[in-house]
Amino acid sequence: MKVYTYSQARQKLAKLLIEARREGEVQIKRRDGQTFVIKPVKEDVSPLDVAGISTDISLDELNEAVRESRERFSGGCFESCRVHR
Repeated sequence: MKVYTYSQARQKLAKLLIEARREGEVQIKRRDGQTFVIKPVKEDVSPLDVAGISTDISLDELNEAVRESRERFSGGCFESCRVHR
């Protein structure tokens, strides 16, 4: 792990933050000998957390769209498709 001087840290803060994320931590040492550690905070994120979308559609409109889609794709499409084995 590289230790940066206070002056280097001030000049390259963005680089230090990226390195801290990649390496786990970065140390900064001041002239008076004091050392500071920058560590990224790990967020508690669920693997089931997914970005959502915002739509301006009612539940009735959604149900109707699903119903229309099912009707459109249930009639004839699958029966006429060839299956190769």
